[in-house]
Amino acid sequence: MKILLTGATGYIGKRLLPVLVANGHKVVCCVRDPSRFKPPASLQPEIEIIQLDLLDEQSFENIPDNIDGAYYLVHSMAVSKNYEQLERKSAINFRESIGRTNVRHVVYLTGIVNESKLSQHLSSRKNVEEELAQGKYNFTALRAGIIIGSGSASFEIIRDLVEKLPIMVAPRWLNTKCQPIGISDVIKFLSETMFSPETYNNNFDIGGPDILTYKEMLLEFAKARGLKRRIITLPVMTPRLSSYWLYFITSTSYRLAVALVNSMKTEVICRNADINGVLDINPVTYRESLTRAFGRIENNEIVSSWKDSLVSGRLNFHISEFINVPVFGCFKDERKTLIANRQDTIEKIWRIGGENGWYNAGFLWRFRGFIDKMAGGVGLRRGRTSRTELNAGDVLDFWRVLYANQEEGRLLLFAEMKLPGEAWLEFRITGNELIQTATFRPRGLPGRFYWYTMYPFHGIIFSGMLKSLTEREKKGETEFREGCQPGSFPEIK
Repeated sequence: MKILLTGATGYIGKRLLPVLVANGHKVVCCVRDPSRFKPPASLQPEIEIIQLDLLDEQSFENIPDNIDGAYYLVHSMAVSKNYEQLERKSAINFRESIGRTNVRHVVYLTGIVNESKLSQHLSSRKNVEEELAQGKYNFTALRAGIIIGSGSASFEIIRDLVEKLPIMVAPRWLNTKCQPIGISDVIKFLSETMFSPETYNNNFDIGGPDILTYKEMLLEFAKARGLKRRIITLPVMTPRLSSYWLYFITSTSYRLAVALVNSMKTEVICRNADINGVLDINPVTYRESLTRAFGRIENNEIVSSWKDSLVSGRLNFHISEFINVPVFGCFKDERKTLIANRQDTIEKIWRIGGENGWYNAGFLWRFRGFIDKMAGGVGLRRGRTSRTELNAGDVLDFWRVLYANQEEGRLLLFAEMKLPGEAWLEFRITGNELIQTATFRPRGLPGRFYWYTMYPFHGIIFSGMLKSLTEREKKGETEFREGCQPGSFPEIK
């Protein structure tokens, strides 16, 4: 069968794709930005990649007519303030366009919406479900609560809270009940539902066997990690304060924190477990989901992470728009040094950031991340998904990977921190020389003031980092060139 997979670069889509291929399907992967999608070579013969923006009706012309089934795995939460309108319009566009193909079955993964009073986030999900259900095809909605797995937003937020706070003074919504489900079971339900007649034109709640409060989930996580934690809930903490609490302690963005806090005040418990019998699936416990997630992390086998989604950042852009580093009107800091072992240097570059740090002036990097977080930026807490691999679209602390090619010896990063301008950081190996270039395109006078304020720290941060990247091979001197010396201003655009 030929299946259309929207959200192929997302947390769920990346994990569902290899399962669909293993089940013998041909998969059409829909991506807004093809440069962000690098599927494994083993999957490429069985997939087709098309560019699709659900808000761009013209891009729907790229969808083949001979589609048998489709997954709707996209949402706009935290991308903008009016995400509810965007999600509804996206669903309508998809329904009308996919209805002109030969599609027989559409499966939508959404949230549990059993309460009469829903948050804006859950209400939007329900509206999308209602719009998709009006299509001329068989439709199934799978409603899930908290998804637990390596790299999932819920897991990473719980992990941040438990591992950073021995004592938590938390909002009262921690007493809200939910029914978490492991990511492996979510993938099972999604793959088994497709083309299953028993699921046609219906909706089902999917969840694990445990019904827990968020407080119990945190304490169970602490127990699994061998940590002693104490949680005190306060009834006086407002949603705004709760959002700030979640934002400053965890790696989530503020907009996402607001959406999550509003949703966490609503119980998300399954109505029944009918679909378990229909598909013969027995979900694992919360504790087992945690154990599996820990195993993936320890073995560096995180397939996907919510942090790599653009909703984790401050910007919503196409990588192709920034991959060509500008020259005109920019400040430039370029440093070079000779290398003796190309592969060793590349491996060190590809391990930069995250738990491994930036090889030099760690305190200054952490302080810059703290300042960014206080200013409403992403900070350093996002880390990186894999300890050894980098691909276009991945997050790297407060950077976004634009281009990563070990054969070329080139890594290009774009800053997602709060800045009065735009910044790039590039590592490029040419011959036996490593070139490290920081480029900054200022926005008005504040941008120029920022550059010259940071100028004194460049010698400490960048020269030390370059030396650390090559110190095993060479102890020689590093060249330094400043594209814009103090006192020389680029032409204002």
